Amino acid sequence: MKREWLNLYFVMGSADCDDRDPSGVLQQAINGGVSFFQFREKGHGAKVGIEKSKLAWELKEICKRHNIPFIVNDDIDLALEVEADGVHIGQEDTPFSVVAERLTPGMIIGVSCHTLEEAAAAVDDGADYIGVGPMYFTSTKKDIREVKGPEVISEIRNAGLTVPIVGIGGITVENAAKVLAAGADGVAVISAISKAASPMEAAAGFCHIHNIVKN
Repeated sequence: MKREWLNLYFVMGSADCDDRDPSGVLQQAINGGVSFFQFREKGHGAKVGIEKSKLAWELKEICKRHNIPFIVNDDIDLALEVEADGVHIGQEDTPFSVVAERLTPGMIIGVSCHTLEEAAAAVDDGADYIGVGPMYFTSTKKDIREVKGPEVISEIRNAGLTVPIVGIGGITVENAAKVLAAGADGVAVISAISKAASPMEAAAGFCHIHNIVKN
């Protein structure tokens, strides 16, 4: 797991694209600098079955052409089917031990965490990286937890945890610097890129902030 993969982590499914072609949105985002991609096909109108599988293959092939890791959100069967680079699970999803047992050796496992305690548990389990949030309010996820802000990332770092961290939840170009300065290796974004007039320009904006804070 390379820490720099998390510089700009794009999370997206067809429901996040405002009726635009998800493949086109992903390609534009990659052109703008996205370094990691999670296929999260959830929400109203999300594809299921064969259609979900077909879209996963399409997006995975785009990532493969650009050497960008392709991660599947909490669907182990699909991740194995499309030979994804890994999976991402939440606190209420499939238990880590079950995921680790089923995946092909070497596949990445990311875990969503909201507190220092959850982060420590994920590290003990063997998580390759953790997604910490929500940083700010977001309407993308309907089951949003209490907003913790960048302070929770500082708390995790101050506790001595060196696991790769990506901040997620309501992150924009305007507030991304605070998340990075708190100790996150990168930021995870959904609507700020997927719903942008130009996903490429939106991604480039986040990359610019990352370069300023981290270099």
